[in-house]
Amino acid sequence: MENHESITEASAPVRTVGCAVYPQGGEAEAERSLDELERLMDTAGAVPVGRLTQMRPTPDRASCLGSGKLKELAELCEAQDARLVVFDCELTPAQLRAIEDAVGEEREVLDRSMLILSVFARHAVTAEGRLQVELAQLHYTAPRLIGRNAALSRLGGGIGTRGPGESKLEIDRRRLKTRIRALEEELEHLASSRETMRAARERSGIVRCAIVGYTNAGKSTLFNRLTDAGILAQDKLFATLDPTTRQYVLPDGTKLLLTDTVGFIRNLPHHLIRAFHSTLEETVLSDVILHVCNASEEDVLAQMEVTESLLEELGASGKPILYVFNQCDRVHDADRLAAMRRAAAQSHSEAVFVSALTGEGMDELLAALGRIVNDGWRTETFRIPYSDGAALHALHENGRDVRLEYGDDCVAATALTDEKLRGRLAAYRVGEEALSDA
Repeated sequence: MENHESITEASAPVRTVGCAVYPQGGEAEAERSLDELERLMDTAGAVPVGRLTQMRPTPDRASCLGSGKLKELAELCEAQDARLVVFDCELTPAQLRAIEDAVGEEREVLDRSMLILSVFARHAVTAEGRLQVELAQLHYTAPRLIGRNAALSRLGGGIGTRGPGESKLEIDRRRLKTRIRALEEELEHLASSRETMRAARERSGIVRCAIVGYTNAGKSTLFNRLTDAGILAQDKLFATLDPTTRQYVLPDGTKLLLTDTVGFIRNLPHHLIRAFHSTLEETVLSDVILHVCNASEEDVLAQMEVTESLLEELGASGKPILYVFNQCDRVHDADRLAAMRRAAAQSHSEAVFVSALTGEGMDELLAALGRIVNDGWRTETFRIPYSDGAALHALHENGRDVRLEYGDDCVAATALTDEKLRGRLAAYRVGEEALSDA
């Protein structure tokens, strides 16, 4: 909407003040969250020039901050010549308007969700990513913008003019509903096309591996190291929004489909998870997860918990996980490294320590990934009729050590297979032997 455009399209960084309300004993956590908020500001093209906090049991229902703190906020904005105020929480429409009244209409007020949407808008590359961003903006910001000075100018073209007896507010609502409906229809069409591609991947039987983790943990750098994909890798939050998938072959010949995914962040609003469901589906549908963590971050264990909690919320928990502690070349504290290894062990998962930038530890990563991916492989025999060439092709593409004997009406094939390939060829299965006996 207009507020977001003014931030993301500004020619010069916007001077910004960050605000937070925290309960007693929560000051340290509030400061860490504000540090992260300031990194979001930087990614969105804003420059932090001050911060203001207030300790109170809960945010004020009418204005988030108390009246005295609101006055202090207005004075801080004036002193720092700040044009933007960002709250590290979600604001109700009433709170948003009360804060705007306090700091002056020449200044914009956003909450954490609006700021994240601004970052998403800046980094969306694909058509689907842009549509998802706009839809999320409309669903979230519409109640906060209707009736304000922002005239919904992006939505004005071609939607219709004012009818008899309609107020400005009614026109805005009608425009919003029309645009939301159009976006949803476009996304449904794209989802259908994406499902066709996913079905083809599923038939191929290739193991799907999603690279997940906290934002700015180094996922894209690792993805580029493995695949030479050349995708954007910056020291910015949410540098990657649109998922990218590439085929990768492990040293033992196993084929993988690696997907670089959008990063997670603490306090990620539920409506954003819903809006980007199709983007996050790549994680849900994966067979193996590479959980990348920035080992040099002081609160790396807390970031691990955030990612694990969101994976559970998405329905992606319970999959085989390899913990990849990135930027290990910056960590020289043996106790910290041991704590990270213990945290991975609690999930009954392996952990490797790497530097995706320099390549340190990559051999260990590939060996561990190979062990996880190859778990469950065994030798089986199938009788495949000549009429099902696709099944024979799948065996050649995804099986290992394939041996064939040609009969009158079928091919007797023995091969090392994984669970997915065995499921694909279940109708032709005639026997098996333990891998250790193969």
